Parts: sequence; C-alpha cells; structure tokens
Amino acid sequence: MMQDGHEAETAFEFSGRWREFAPIALTNLLLTIVTLGFYRFWAVTRERRYLWSRTRFIDDRLEWTGTGKELLIGFLLVLVAIFLPLFLVQFVLQALVLRGHVAIAGLTSFCLYALVFYLVGVARFRALRYRLSRSWWHGIRGGSNDQGFAYGWSYVWKSVLGYVTAGLMIPWSMSSLWNQRWNAMSFGTHPITSEARWGNVFLRFILCYAVPFVAMFVLIIAMIPIMMASGPPRSFGVVMTMGVLFVLAFYLILPLCALAFYAAFMREAVGGVRYAGLDFAFTARTKHWLLLFLGNVGLWLLALAVALVPLAALGLLSRFGDLRSGASPFADNPSSLVVFFIVFAIPFALVGPFIRYRTWSFGVRWLEAHGEIDLDVLDQSTTREPTQGEGLLDAFDIGAI
Repeated sequence: MMQDGHEAETAFEFSGRWREFAPIALTNLLLTIVTLGFYRFWAVTRERRYLWSRTRFIDDRLEWTGTGKELLIGFLLVLVAIFLPLFLVQFVLQALVLRGHVAIAGLTSFCLYALVFYLVGVARFRALRYRLSRSWWHGIRGGSNDQGFAYGWSYVWKSVLGYVTAGLMIPWSMSSLWNQRWNAMSFGTHPITSEARWGNVFLRFILCYAVPFVAMFVLIIAMIPIMMASGPPRSFGVVMTMGVLFVLAFYLILPLCALAFYAAFMREAVGGVRYAGLDFAFTARTKHWLLLFLGNVGLWLLALAVALVPLAALGLLSRFGDLRSGASPFADNPSSLVVFFIVFAIPFALVGPFIRYRTWSFGVRWLEAHGEIDLDVLDQSTTREPTQGEGLLDAFDIGAI
C-alpha cells in the first residue's frame, strides 16, 4: 500500500540535484552551438536519461531508452512530409490571389489551418505513445497500437465545441481528450484507464470564468461615485487611472484564475488514472503551481540580467539610445548584430533545460499512487514500438517532458 506523498514513504521520488544536472545542460548547450543546432536531439536524450534515472517509482528507478537518432528521424520525416508541402502550397495560394480566385484561396487557407489543428492533436497522442514506449520500469515498457489518427479528429471537434460555446464546454473537452488519450495506452500487458470527470472541476471553472466579468462590473459601479465626487475637471483623470488599474488587475487576475482551474483539473485528471491495482493522485494546489511559475519567471529575468551585462560592457545597448525612427542600430557594423544575438541568446538557451528540470521535479514531487501491484504478473508490452521520436510535437513547439 502506497502512503500519502507527505508521509515517510512515497510511491514517487526524485533524487536529482541541479549541481549534477548543470554540467549536462552546459555541455548540451555548447555542443548544440558548435553543431549549429544539430546536436539538439541528442541533448534532449541526455536530459531525459538523467531525469528518468533519478526518478524512483515504488521500488525501482525509471529508465529512458530513447535515442537522439529517433528524434532526428522524427524531425526529418515531419519536415519532408508535412512542412515542405505546406511551404509549397503558400506559393499556390499567392498565385490564386493574383489571378483573382480569392474565395478559393481563402477556402484552401482554412483547410490548411484545419489540417494543422488536426496534426497538433495527432502530435500530442503520438508523443505520449512514444514516451511510454521508451520509458522502462522493472524491464517493461508502455505503448499503444493506436496510431492517433482518430484522436486527431476528436481533438479538432472537441476543442472547437469547447470554445464555440463561449468556453463553457472547455472542462468537458479537456477531460474527454485526457481520458481518450490515456485509455488508448498500456504499460506492459496491463491497460491504463482514465475516468476524469469534468463535472468535478466545472464549478471551479465557472468561478474563474466569472471573476473578470465581476471585477469589471464592480469597477464600473465604483467609478460612478468617485467621478461624481471629483467633479467634471477631474473625471477624465479618474477614468484614465481606473482604466489603467483595471487593465493591470485584469492581466493579473485572469492568469491566476486560469492557474487555479488548471491546478484543479490536474488533480482530477491524474486522480482518474488507474493501472494494475494502483490509483494515482496529483496533490499540487494552486499556490504550488504559482511558486513553480514564479520560479520560472525568475530564471528568465536572471537570464535577461546576465545578457544585459556583457551587452552594456560592449557598448551595444548604447546604440539604441539616439536611434532615429526607421534606422537600424547595427547599420554601421552588421557584425555587431551577430554578437548581440549570440550574447543575448546564450543565457536564454541555458534557461530552458533548468525549467524542464524544475517542471519534472515538480511533477514527481506531487505525484502519488495508492493501492497494491503484483510485480509477478507484469509482462513485457506487445504493442508496436515507434521507430521515430515526437518530431511532429516539436515541430509545433508544444513538446514538453
């Protein structure tokens, strides 16, 4: 029987240290720069091998068996089979517009956007399938025989339905897609099941949904007596001040509301997953997600500060001081643009691995499992192993550990 994550024994434990991870991140960055980005696929593999190897589930550590070659093949397949044809179609669309076939060009563009939306859904499914197939525990792996094409269509119509109903069906859409994705997976010979209930998070969603509108209404009501007391000469200044405060409050409250809903959704989604006698749970609350988010923002700000110091020392920032409208700060010395980009990009490129490290550590720390599992009945999975990595997911820049 697994105990609660805050007691002595936990089902999941992450024993990684950032001092161990830092050399991996630094060497990955250097090799990626030297190889002009080509080493990126092997860099991802090294990161995952470290994170998986430092993660214990019950009585054994995880093992990542994926390779950089698989990720490279996945990327190349997507590049040749999808993005190259889409790039060529753009010239066809321009030709249609120049010949006056605007309606046909518009319809074709709509179909292309729909296709990309569909491929995003397929990418999410196939990435999960690939990662399960390369994650080993007690010598067995996960996977799925489903190719994810049906899930892609479900992703399209369920997502659209969630938004065309003024967003009120978003909890249903998210829960339904989560269940569909996990119910198609297995680990070893045992299926994974998911029964996340959208009704359990709908009230939290409605509260978050209503907060911006309530805040707007309260602000408008509060402005009336203030404007009357200030008199006509000052009313314009009061309106402007209240407007600025409202915008600031809106962009602060709205993300916090979205974060509160997402925290509740993750607790419900993970809590609905079952596997071979184990019930899973994710216990992170909104405050924990907020601390993760603020920590990540702090890393980005640190990267910005690190980048500004050498830029100021080299005098590259002074070029923006007396810049005329439409002029380029690097017109007299184009090579300084390369220096500016390199100095600015390196700290930000180094932040990414540490954010992935923090996200993985956060997920493992608050993940739990309860129940009993008989290791003697676990057999190797017979599902088909994908021969390439999640290139489609990375192509849409939605990849994550």
